[in-house]
Amino acid sequence: MKQELIKKLTDKTAIIGIVGLGYVGIPLALRYAEAGYKVLGFDIDPEKISKISAGKTYIKHIPDEAIAAAVSRGFESTVDFSRASEADALVLCVPTPLDLHREPDLSFVLDTMDSLLPYLRKGQVVSLESTTYPGTTDEELKPRIESRGFTVGNDMFLVYSPEREDPGNPNFNTQTIPKVCGGDTDACQAVGVALYGHVIDRVVPVSSTRAAEMTKLLENIHRAVNIGLVNEMKMVADKMAVDIYEVIDAAATKPFGFVPYYPGPGLGGHCIPIDPFYLTWKAREYGINTRFIELAGEVNSAMPEYVLNKVVSGLNQQKKAINGSRVLMLGIAYKKNIDDMRESPSVEIMQLMQDCGAEIAYSDPYVPVFPKMRRYRFDLQSVAATRENIASYDCIV
Repeated sequence: MKQELIKKLTDKTAIIGIVGLGYVGIPLALRYAEAGYKVLGFDIDPEKISKISAGKTYIKHIPDEAIAAAVSRGFESTVDFSRASEADALVLCVPTPLDLHREPDLSFVLDTMDSLLPYLRKGQVVSLESTTYPGTTDEELKPRIESRGFTVGNDMFLVYSPEREDPGNPNFNTQTIPKVCGGDTDACQAVGVALYGHVIDRVVPVSSTRAAEMTKLLENIHRAVNIGLVNEMKMVADKMAVDIYEVIDAAATKPFGFVPYYPGPGLGGHCIPIDPFYLTWKAREYGINTRFIELAGEVNSAMPEYVLNKVVSGLNQQKKAINGSRVLMLGIAYKKNIDDMRESPSVEIMQLMQDCGAEIAYSDPYVPVFPKMRRYRFDLQSVAATRENIASYDCIV
């Protein structure tokens, strides 16, 4: 059964099911379609499915033309999860956020898996791409799959391959970013390499699903810790009247042993603000207190408050109170040139300033209307960043 599935993946007669058509799932679906596979996309949002089926995008940095080209090659999308039985591969690209207590929320992964279970069949491969703690694949997904009578590694195959999407990055795309892949068994690993090997330039096999899960966490915790360090350095330098950007640029001239990181208003996006908490939560099960990681998290989480205090101080110097001041946010996505609002610190800063009585507005050409969010609600539209508009505000952030 393994060889049969590998053959179908190799000769591109396999049908690839992408479950979750968001910032990760859509680029992956487009890549498989471009490579010549039949792709079947699944999502619970009928509005999203309608747009995709019509060859339209809902993600700013992905053009309509890319969606339309994939549809013309046979890319279908549906809300009907019973069609999962048609797919030879099911790739799960669903969110793994934190709950209100900053603990892992696996509900999207587990609910999705439970929705697929009745329609699984022998000879399929299931790949989880959502960022999560080591053990999720073998502790949560494997028992669910085997509850249907399958034997993972024999008549059903299970891998973990973390997504590494960087929305809006012009230098790297789904095809060129190396793909880490870990299988539950050696047979699963072989199938996983076949699944990705014909659409990704370089597949990096690791010894287990747990090694692959830990790899993704290390990548992003490395960044979170270093960003926490430079954010703290920024606060110290500010008190000493030293330009931290000048210092970083000078330090970066050292040709070895230094990697430049830059301070910011907090962490944003779908990975770096969240991933460290997945590991710290799981580490407690083993009696380990990840103090270093958590300290960096505390520093980064405090940055929106730091920005608020800087705004209050700046307004005070102009003999103005934040209460009643007109404040314009320039850019509210989590990074430049995209419309991705996930975990954006700009939004938290907007909320903090509004709570202090400020009159908030924003300008972001990538986000013309403030979207629906789980934690924040603003009835706002982007204002044009003209000279006249900017001059009418008391503070620009």
